[in-house]
This record gives sequence, structure tokens and C-alpha cells, in this order.
Amino acid sequence: MTVDLRGARVFDLEQPRWQGAPIHPAHTPPGFSYLLHRRHENPPADGRTGSAGTLVTSDHAGTHIDALCHQAVGLSLCGGVDARAVATSFGYTQLGVETIEPVVGRGWLVDLGVVEPGRWIGLDEVRSAADAQRVRPAAGDVLLVRTGNGAHWNDPGRYLRGSGMRGDVSQWLAELGIRAVGADNMAWDFTGGTDPELGITLPGHVILLVRSGIHILENLFLEDLAAAGVHEFSFVCLPLKIRGATGSPVRPIALA
Repeated sequence: MTVDLRGARVFDLEQPRWQGAPIHPAHTPPGFSYLLHRRHENPPADGRTGSAGTLVTSDHAGTHIDALCHQAVGLSLCGGVDARAVATSFGYTQLGVETIEPVVGRGWLVDLGVVEPGRWIGLDEVRSAADAQRVRPAAGDVLLVRTGNGAHWNDPGRYLRGSGMRGDVSQWLAELGIRAVGADNMAWDFTGGTDPELGITLPGHVILLVRSGIHILENLFLEDLAAAGVHEFSFVCLPLKIRGATGSPVRPIALA
């Protein structure tokens, strides 16, 4: 079957990658570096030259998707898999990022406007905005949340202070059977402490990845999508097949 996309607007949801871009302290080193090791110089008789570089990166640098092997509770991964039994020096033998199928389906954007930094975002706030914007996520959909934090990508100190979801937001989406979630912040969750109700850090990582098998997209760029007033769209995200990796760089797009 051929899908006619003529007239559809494409929204690029990836943030630029560069050395010095915001990254969670847990992923430095290696952080992110692109090193130009072969340059255009000393051309031979025919004049042709080549250039190439080396990429050194955490699998959680920049816009990326989390694999199910990324988080464990009590050393158990999603489905009760023993994290120690499946870990090798070259990655995980189960639940690696290569097992994530292409994410293609209906996407929704909840636009919270510009949220002040440094706080938890609760379910009432998210559902109120979703209702006002006629966002109706269902099983198998992808739900993205804009906090306005993506506009600060070029200011790592400010970006890392971005607000994030409380555990009740993730629980709501897990109960709906969402396929994946994402936000314009470092970790979907707020990274500044423990959830006020659940008493754990990164509650969404526990509820979504470990308990529910739902993937998380982080460091999304949602400004253009929000500015266009788009809340329902076709979503496409293609993780790289890096065998055993805990995450993958992605370039997700929205078609509307």
C-alpha cells in the first residue's frame, strides 16, 4: 500500500548534535565528540580528495530513545530479566536497542507552554492541557510533551534545569498502553530529586521502561510543532540497530 504524503508538512524533532551540547552527568564520559581525522589536503594528480571523521558518543547523548535494558529495579529488567545474566562487555544479550521496531503511528503533542524550570509536572496539569487541546492518546500511540525547555538547547546549564514529569503522568500513560513517550527535556522525568508520591528517582523510567515495556524519547525539539498548533500527527522514529545498546540516537519526525 502506498501512502500519499503530498502536501504533508515535515517537522524535524531532533536537536543538533555538537560537543558541549547538554548531556546528563551520568553519561559523561564519553559524552559526545566528532573528530575530523582526515581532511581535504595534498590532492593527487587527478585532484580528488576525501575527508572522514570519528564519532565518539554515549548512546544517551542528544535526541535518543531508551532501550528496555537501560533501567532495572532490584537488578531486574523489564519482564523480570536478570540484568546481570544478560550483560556483556559488548552490550546486552536481551532487550537491546536493536529489538525496537521502527516506531510509526499516530502521535500526539501536549503543549504545556513555557514551564518554569526546576519542578515536577503533575498529571492534572498534563491532562488539563490535553483536554483543552483535544489530545486523546490511545493504546499504541506516541505521546509527546512540550515544556518549552527545548528552546534552551544551546544553554546547557539552563537546559539541564528543565522540569519533568511526575510518576502519575507516566502511570496514566502506561495504563493507556502508549507505545512511547517523549519530551523536550533531559530525562522525561524531573531529575532534581525523588518523586513526591512514589519516593523514587526517575519514576517514569521505572514505570514505563521496567514495569510496562514502554520506550522513552529524550531531548526532543518540539518548538516548531507547537508553533504550528499541531497536536495530532503521523510519527516516525527509526532507532539504529546497535546490538546490545541501551539506547540509540534518533531523528524523529512528525508529518501533519
